[in-house]
Amino acid sequence: MDKWLKLAIEIQSLAQNGLTYANNVYDIERYERLRDISAEMLNMKTDLSIDKIKDLFCNETGYQTPKLDTRAVIFKDNKILLVHENNGTWSLPGGWVDVLESVKSNTIKEVKEETGLNVLAKKIIAIQDRNKHNKPIYAYGVCKIFVLCDIIDGKFEKNIETTEIDYFSIDNLPLLAEEKNNKEQIAMCFKAVEDENWQVEFD
Repeated sequence: MDKWLKLAIEIQSLAQNGLTYANNVYDIERYERLRDISAEMLNMKTDLSIDKIKDLFCNETGYQTPKLDTRAVIFKDNKILLVHENNGTWSLPGGWVDVLESVKSNTIKEVKEETGLNVLAKKIIAIQDRNKHNKPIYAYGVCKIFVLCDIIDGKFEKNIETTEIDYFSIDNLPLLAEEKNNKEQIAMCFKAVEDENWQVEFD
């Protein structure tokens, strides 16, 4: 990761954590200024406006911790299931882990919402630090959890997130949503399903 971005992210984290515990009005002002500085630094390294950066990265409260993102890995006839996003790219079914959901239940829910399929979540393939694998770099941490699933039943249903589903071989992948999953991550999923003794990979 670019050292500049790393420093901006660290400043944002320190500011948010400081705002969580500070009671002194002067300390609060200092932490708010640090948060503004981090947004200005990110603005200098990205195409995002200051307002957009503050909206995305500088409006949370509480001690800052990584977000959780689950991705379902589903195979049929040695091909992997991908969903077609509204922007034209393809990804593994998945998304942010919602409040009141576990990793397992969220994976099942996301598959149902994006594909219409009912699945059984079987085992975890990998837990990755998103910023070590995907672009663009986010100003907050994300733990990506890849979960191997089996289809129970169901068929694709029209929804607001995806336009279709399809299965692909590793040698014939479509345009991927690189911010969600890249070719290396898809290849990892193929290796995992082929290896009966696969051990969970984690950063």
